[in-house]
Amino acid sequence: MLFRLEHGLRLAVAGLVSCAAFAAALPVAIADEFPSRPLQFIVPYSPGGPLDTMSRLLAKKVQPGLGQPVVVENRPGAGGNIGAGIAAKAKPDGYTLVMGAVATNAINPWLYANLPFDPVKSFEPVTLVASVPNVLIVNKEFARANKIGSVRDLIAFAKGHSGKLNFASGGNGSAGHLAGELLNARSGIKTVHVPYQGASPAKLALLAGQVDFMFDNLASASGLITEDKVSALAVTTAARSSIFPQLPTMQQEGVANFDLGTWFGVFTTGGTPAEVVDKLNKAYVKALEDPEVRKSLLTMGSDAKPTTPSEFAELVRHDLAKYKEIVEASGAKLF
Repeated sequence: MLFRLEHGLRLAVAGLVSCAAFAAALPVAIADEFPSRPLQFIVPYSPGGPLDTMSRLLAKKVQPGLGQPVVVENRPGAGGNIGAGIAAKAKPDGYTLVMGAVATNAINPWLYANLPFDPVKSFEPVTLVASVPNVLIVNKEFARANKIGSVRDLIAFAKGHSGKLNFASGGNGSAGHLAGELLNARSGIKTVHVPYQGASPAKLALLAGQVDFMFDNLASASGLITEDKVSALAVTTAARSSIFPQLPTMQQEGVANFDLGTWFGVFTTGGTPAEVVDKLNKAYVKALEDPEVRKSLLTMGSDAKPTTPSEFAELVRHDLAKYKEIVEASGAKLF
């Protein structure tokens, strides 16, 4: 009887050891097998825009490294929340990716009351793709008539005409709106926000003289700047742009603690094994070294800026804290 009991215990212990060894080897096995089928790459914005174009180019370039097709699917709506929410609720196996951005992953959590995802827990950062400065542009006739050739000139004029200047944006809570409110707060001026249904109508209003200035994505505004249709005063990031190096930064123009940019990068579903995330990271980083990808990013006013997953995660945490303060100060809220 005692022999049978001891024998049974030995078998049980051996079974537990075997299970533990199997569990330990499981992540490696998953990483070795991944991917064994096509991947879904969600773009939470409409087809045809710069982010969509870049996502499709990356999908093509990343395929050789993964050995499987990467299928782009546009799921626009609610400021990117619909597409991001789909990726957040997917199976955490690395087969669902999303092109996230500063709006979806750092600004929207403070704008929307009921997000379909948690900005940190619902995603595993794969890599940053690029960051693009915003730029302060002024109506050409307004600038000429009032001798405004710099940010300092604009601030001085606004202080002498409190509440008289207005600025456009692509909508309440947009990056342009928050940048304008930050300018008000940091420089002690009062200007009036005029929201439009997107950046394109906002730029048309600026060109028509219906508004005095706006903050726009540098890639989107580059044509207007090159063609001298607007007066560009400064970029919003801490460093100057390599595309328009003649433009100073807002901080160089005396506006302290002004560092805002638009970044975008690849995420997968939260809880995806680290080994799978690492494999995705290596494939996307290699794709970002491709000359065609780098050239395409230059047309968007940026250089490729691949990161490790942990570096990208730190950027998201930093910007979540930064935009919480800015959104609260602006009073913007979307439901």
